[in-house]
Amino acid sequence: MELDTESTAVVVVDTQKGFCHPDGSLYAPASGEAVGAIADVVDEARDAGVQVVFTRDVHPPEQFDDAHYYDEFERWGEHVVEGSWEAEIVDELEVRDEDKVVVKHTYDAFQGTELDAWLSAHNIDDLVFCGTLANVCVLHTAGSAGLRDYRPVIVEDALGYIKEDHRDYAVEHADRLFGETATRDELGFV
Repeated sequence: MELDTESTAVVVVDTQKGFCHPDGSLYAPASGEAVGAIADVVDEARDAGVQVVFTRDVHPPEQFDDAHYYDEFERWGEHVVEGSWEAEIVDELEVRDEDKVVVKHTYDAFQGTELDAWLSAHNIDDLVFCGTLANVCVLHTAGSAGLRDYRPVIVEDALGYIKEDHRDYAVEHADRLFGETATRDELGFV
């Protein structure tokens, strides 16, 4: 799969210590294991001159105090609280000055953020997704991208997940309904 370096960005979803480090409150071993593959995608993109976007799932402590239904702390427990160690990107992935960092407060990195405007300003059409969790934030953000008429490509061997069937569901869902999937070996930035 060839992707134009001028119109492509790699979106690295929520590779934070709370999800990818063994001491994180929502650590999943497959998420920690995916960090090396995610780093490979980022390195290949940078070598080709492709823009890199990191999303960070961050929750102010009071975010869900007045929630009627959407309360991630109730569903998942308190996690990646603003200013905490858990909210930081893992040390293995270096965020550089030229990278875009999007702080989000829901599963979808387009919801209430500047991501769409930033992508539009940089003439980005194709989005390559990797990160964690495959069936939660990666899937919701990639789906939202597809509904906004971007071309989402999920890198199926650079995803974190709790259960393998969760990853499989996310990959199949994306491929059938709104995007494409590829392995790291199938990606090519030209």
